Amino acid sequence: MSAYVFDATLWIHSGGSWHFVTLPFDVADEIDELTCETKRGFGSSRVKVTIGSTTWSTSIFPDTKAESYVLPVKQPVRKAEQLAAGATCRVTLQLVD
Repeated sequence: MSAYVFDATLWIHSGGSWHFVTLPFDVADEIDELTCETKRGFGSSRVKVTIGSTTWSTSIFPDTKAESYVLPVKQPVRKAEQLAAGATCRVTLQLVD
């Protein structure tokens, strides 16, 4: 499967410490079509992600409010890549399933 590469702004969820990036609509639409039969709990899809020199496995989750998917970016990744809320980062994302 091909990888998606895009720039996105890191944001923090209100009332918490969770950080996310929102996938661009065109990427989200294509992923939605490709994963319609393989979605997991909460409509999630497993992905392999690279930001900077850090690569990890995680899941993306549908966000009805944003009409897209959100990608959680854990603290070890933010720390390794020196990212804070509001930073723009280059994301390479590949579907696992």
